Amino acid sequence: MKPTSDSQPLLHFKKAMLLPAILGAALSLGATANAQEVLKAGGTPSGIPFTFLDVQTNEITGAMVDLVNALGEDMGYEVTVQESQFNALIPSLTAGHIDIISAAMLKTEERAKQVAFSDDVYPYGEGVVTRQDYDGKINTLEDLSGEVIGAQVGTTYVEQLNNMGIFPEIRNYDSLADMMRDISLGRIVAGVGDAPIMSYHLSQDRFPELQLADNYEQQMVGHIGFAVDQENTELLKQVNTSLAQLKENGTLDAIFEEWGL
Repeated sequence: MKPTSDSQPLLHFKKAMLLPAILGAALSLGATANAQEVLKAGGTPSGIPFTFLDVQTNEITGAMVDLVNALGEDMGYEVTVQESQFNALIPSLTAGHIDIISAAMLKTEERAKQVAFSDDVYPYGEGVVTRQDYDGKINTLEDLSGEVIGAQVGTTYVEQLNNMGIFPEIRNYDSLADMMRDISLGRIVAGVGDAPIMSYHLSQDRFPELQLADNYEQQMVGHIGFAVDQENTELLKQVNTSLAQLKENGTLDAIFEEWGL
């Protein structure tokens, strides 16, 4: 039935009211799609060479940043990296502020109660740093019994060192660089931390008066991995699939080799 002339204005009015609603819905769906294409990663400003703040660009960079970017490209995501202190990474993830942790985070049973870890990314263990003029031999942590030592807050080393019950004081530091600075100044005798990170600091001549204990036997060896929310099983599956691809085609090894790892 052809509409009468009286109904024409009503039809035009309804179309005029409906069009903004349709456009709004389309824009909303587009915004949602775009948001889903962005992978928000968390990285630390002091975990050199895995993740650290480049003071020239004021952006987080490092081996794990390069790797999560390669991972995102393989999965079809645009990656953004947000700066976070190490002990705030898991709370940021569980609160939904980030989608994935891409840092030098060891996979532990305690952390696995809060997050879901990917397959292994890089083998990892602790090292002991002292001044070069330290005259004692350090083969195990027991050789430092009775000394004031340091460790980075939020790491597994703090609890393990405390549980040993042989150190009068274990000072906590926000970063390994801060800890190493106190060793160089003689404020603590030694520091326990991530061996690859401390080795990189020393290779860059940042602390020429310090040394890694050559004969030290690592007691807390593990692997680092990416971490996602425990309920985000789909993302974890994508990460492991792409991670396997990057291992197979040599991208992972090339990235770590480029960063001296």
